[in-house]
Amino acid sequence: MSTETTASVSTHILDTSVGRPAPGVAVRLLARAGQETDWQTLGGSATDADGRCKDLPDPPEGTTHVRLDFDVEAYLARSVKKPAEAQQDAPAHRDSGTPGAFFPEVTVTFAVVPGEHYHVPLLLNPFGYSVYRGS
Repeated sequence: MSTETTASVSTHILDTSVGRPAPGVAVRLLARAGQETDWQTLGGSATDADGRCKDLPDPPEGTTHVRLDFDVEAYLARSVKKPAEAQQDAPAHRDSGTPGAFFPEVTVTFAVVPGEHYHVPLLLNPFGYSVYRGS
């Protein structure tokens, strides 16, 4: 839990193509203190059966930016039930060599202030994604 000098971060992933949570997605948390500093890896986790990462560490004091790296390629490869060519309005030929993973990784960077909690959900499907600051 965060203190007045740190922020806290949580996330979850919803697979909007099936309307269900996305379990087993690797998530890595990084932080930095200002735009001119290097990213520091704080830890990693994987989404649970409910699509949530409940064990991400709090960023250290002085953190101004946080980054979540989602490795979605393996999940999408597992979850795609039919090839893209069979899906309505799907492109016949895709750039990605892995079925189901047009975006194999998703990186979300956001600014934080001490004492605040940041819940950043990822809405995912094989051809796109969106994120927002949740509650």
